[in-house]
Amino acid sequence: MTGVFERFGALPDFPFRRLAAMLAERLPPDGVPVLDLSIGEPQHAPPALLAETVAAQAGTWNRYPPPGGTPAFRSAVAAWLQRRYALPEGMLDADRHVLPLAGTKEGLFLLPSVLPAKPDAAILLPNPLYAVYLGGAVLAGARPVPLATTAATGFLPDLDALDERLLEHTTAFFLCTPANPQGAVASQAYLERLLRLARRHDFLLIVDECYAEIWDEAPPAGGLQAAAATGGGLDHLVVLHSLSKRSNAAGLRSGFIAGDSDLLARFGRLRAYGAAVQPLPLMAAATRLWQDEVHVEANRAAYRAKLDLAERRLGNRFGFYRPAGGFFLWLDVGDGVAAARRLWSEAALKVLPGSFLTMGSVQPGLEDDPGARYIRLALVHDETTIDGAFDRLIEVLG
Repeated sequence: MTGVFERFGALPDFPFRRLAAMLAERLPPDGVPVLDLSIGEPQHAPPALLAETVAAQAGTWNRYPPPGGTPAFRSAVAAWLQRRYALPEGMLDADRHVLPLAGTKEGLFLLPSVLPAKPDAAILLPNPLYAVYLGGAVLAGARPVPLATTAATGFLPDLDALDERLLEHTTAFFLCTPANPQGAVASQAYLERLLRLARRHDFLLIVDECYAEIWDEAPPAGGLQAAAATGGGLDHLVVLHSLSKRSNAAGLRSGFIAGDSDLLARFGRLRAYGAAVQPLPLMAAATRLWQDEVHVEANRAAYRAKLDLAERRLGNRFGFYRPAGGFFLWLDVGDGVAAARRLWSEAALKVLPGSFLTMGSVQPGLEDDPGARYIRLALVHDETTIDGAFDRLIEVLG
């Protein structure tokens, strides 16, 4: 049995470290300011209530925060989930079904480590993916299995293609909706079907919904809605949400996990040993952010305006389509690595090659890399900056 060191040795560098190493091979043109559309770090201003609440709670900095969060935080989260997803009254118990996270990255990485063992345990991952899913699977000693998400599959895993024998060995299935990087949204019917598979084959469905509040035409369905529609129980399901994108508060490092109470009890025991716990002033700010929708609506409108701009500027270039959710563009440029190099060296424009978001380097036997033709652009800057980035993109790549 390989140890953690050996298992992690098989992983590639995190995507942004790989990008930095690649771009260090050449310099951008002299005198051209760098425009960075590679990372999904929100540039909109966070709502004023965040800083106001932290300042008002300054007297609590001397207190150890409870690992399970404050009752006010858990209640605010449970109430928001019930409103947002029209859940039946009493479906969520704030004390049993909700835990705070120091950002969803923590939860996504650690969750596979508290799952019951299975022979030849497999964890199913969308491909492309958020690299933390892969790291969590490897840390847990499971076999990561990529599920290609392409235009042909609607940029979601093809449930019809799942092998029954593989599902019997599966301990977890990661799904991101709206998807990073493609912006695809899973329908409620899709989520219901996937949850039924999780219960039938005894694996945990982990639904990463951190982009769920940034949508174009309609609010995305959620995992908890699927649970309500399939009987209301939360077994075999967790959902994760974050304030990083919803509230432009990436530096707050605040999110939550909600769902299966038995799983959350095990996860809470793990976190008690070493996880970061959010300080009370920050948790108070997070509580208020989950109670406020005004800033979220304004944020959503700003991203929608940038999608309008992208549609005007790109038209039918690079296979452009309006993503149903999230703030990324997933553009077909033929060769994502070559395009990223050119955009950097010729136009000082930093974008992320799609292959840096896939498992090709971990599973070299894969016939096709579903990200190889693509680049990912994050529409996080103001419209003027985004417009200038489109100028450079079109000038270099046509």
